[in-house]
Formats: sequence, C-alpha cells, structure tokens
Amino acid sequence: MAGKSGAPWWAHMMLYAGGLTMVVAGGAAAVAQIGYNTANGAVENEDILGDRAEMDVENISGPLNILVLGVDKQGGSTRSDTMIMVHVNKDLTDVSMVSLPRDLYVEIPDCGPGYSGNTCMNKLNHAASISDDWEGETLPNVVETIDNLTGVEFHMGATVDFNGFMDLVDLVGEIELCPWQEIQSIHGDKRVFPEGCAMYDKEESLDLIRQRYGWTDWESGLGGDYGRQAMQQQAIKSLIKELKADGYHKDVGKLTDLFEGLQGKLTLDLPDGLTAVDLAMNLRDLNPEDITSIRVPATSQETEVGSSEVIMEGEQQIAADALWSALQTDTMDQWIAQYPEWVKQTGNAATTPPETEGTADETSTGTTD
Repeated sequence: MAGKSGAPWWAHMMLYAGGLTMVVAGGAAAVAQIGYNTANGAVENEDILGDRAEMDVENISGPLNILVLGVDKQGGSTRSDTMIMVHVNKDLTDVSMVSLPRDLYVEIPDCGPGYSGNTCMNKLNHAASISDDWEGETLPNVVETIDNLTGVEFHMGATVDFNGFMDLVDLVGEIELCPWQEIQSIHGDKRVFPEGCAMYDKEESLDLIRQRYGWTDWESGLGGDYGRQAMQQQAIKSLIKELKADGYHKDVGKLTDLFEGLQGKLTLDLPDGLTAVDLAMNLRDLNPEDITSIRVPATSQETEVGSSEVIMEGEQQIAADALWSALQTDTMDQWIAQYPEWVKQTGNAATTPPETEGTADETSTGTTD
C-alpha cells in the first residue's frame, strides 16, 4: 500500500521499538540476547481485551488485528480518548490503521453516574471517562463499546502513555518538528511555535504535539485533532531518525537505555507464549512510511451531546460496515480501492472527504489536551 501514515506517533512506536531491537540480530549473539531480555523485562503485561482471537504463536502470520489505546494518566486516574485499530495483513507486509474519532457518536454499554440506564448514545471517549477504576470498569467499557460498534476480533492489545514517550527525546537532546502554520500554545507561558522547521527539546516538543485547538487547516484535513495527529507523526519519525544517527540501533549500552526509557509507558496484552520481542521480530520488516491510515466514514453533526462525528445512514453506513468486515476478513486492499475518499493521502496535508466539512466540537470529556 502506498501512502504515509497519518496515525498518531505513539501507534508507530510499537513497530519502531521492535525494529530497533532487532537491527542487532545479525551481530553478536550476546547483543541480541541482552536486547531480548531487556525489552521483555521493560514491557508490562495487562489484561486489555479479556477474550482474544486465536493465533499460532509458534509460527506467527497474519492477519492480525491489534487494538491500541492512547492513555493519559493524571492524578491517579487513567483516561483514553485515542483509539486505533491496527490491521496487519496475512503476509505481514502491509499495515492499515483505523483511527476511531474521539467524538464518534456510538452506543455505550455503561455511561456511568447520571444516566437512568446503563446504555446511552454518546461520544466514544465518554466510554473512557465513566470511572476512576480503569482496570475494573473503564477499560472493559471501552473495549466492549468498540466490539459492539465494529465486531472486529482482536488478537492482541496495547496501551501507550504517549506523553511519557517524549521522555525519549532526552536521549537525543532535540528533534526536528515542522509545523505548517504558526501555533500559539494554550499551555504554560503560551509559547509561539513559528511555521517551518526547527529543533525542539523535550519540553518544547511535548508542548507542540499536545496542541489541538490551534490547528485550523480543515480544508486540507489538518484541523483540530487531525492536526495534532499529524504533528505527533512528525515527532516519532524525527525521534527515530535522531536515535539511529546516534547509534542506538547498534550499541548495546544505548539500546538498553532505550528500552528502559519505554518502561512504564507501554503495556501489552499478548497471547500466552508470545513475547514483545517475538512480536517485534516478526514485524521488523514493516516500513512505517507505507502504513495506510484510514478515517472512519462519518460526518460532523449536532447531536444531543454536542457536535459529534456521525456515521450517516446510507453510503457512509455501508462503507463503515464494509470496513469492519474488511478488517475481519483481511480484505483491506479491496476496501481501500473501493473507498479511496476515506484513505489519508500522502504529503503533509491529508485529504478530507467532502462529506466531513467542518469539525466536531473540541470540548470533550477526555483529559488529553
């Protein structure tokens, strides 16, 4: 598949971290073993999915469906308003990422206090804000909401603390970021980020990739949260470029530092017998530049919970139902050919389908800026 990914940067880190791990595979056996042990020890296991689709962990092949949740941990609470369905094809050569809009209007099994019944229609990220009990109530509610919406069976899951990932910038000092318009931060000292490329340290980089309200290029599909996702994509690619330039892919000491930097920021729900490095080894040949990013067929509409992304009856519902089916049956190439208007295009400005003019309300129940 052609096309650069427009998915959030942390969703690539799972693939990139594995790629860096296994670059040393052709070198000394001791280096590979240290990398193997360190990586597996740094990644925490978490029961994300409950029941998983069956897979052969001895002879890994696709298709694979992976649910990735971006989490924000603040004040003892965990929230998620970034949800990605990652699909790897049978030959483990192509990846599609379907970003579920945070404001997608869906049926939620448990809507929390203040609702007369458990079930309600609300924005998707409301499913992740019903309780401070992440593991016992909120996480299962998010997974069930996505399952009810799509029917897709997932083989594995992951949660990623995307703010924490930027601690890795400290390892390289600075990364290059290239905002396509001037952005004034809504945080702290209200820093102004000029249009164009510049080198930024950890604090500056994190501030810039957290911006959401300032992106105004809706005509090119880079307004609001879509602009934030594009900026985050830049950040991870620039970070990996700097890590490679500094030799992290071939120096065992630096490689260990990298893995330790990931500790506490990534959790995985893998089938019994499958380790993080085993997964990385099998996905190491995937080219992140060729990951295809998909938008859910939906239109901005006013609902009783505010401006939302709604899958409209008719053509959009047909396209969405076909998308869920393609993820399940490994026919994403056919879906992409049939519905190119929902595929994010190459370059800095992803194309917004004509049906999605305007934007959903930037106010949400999530905690991420």
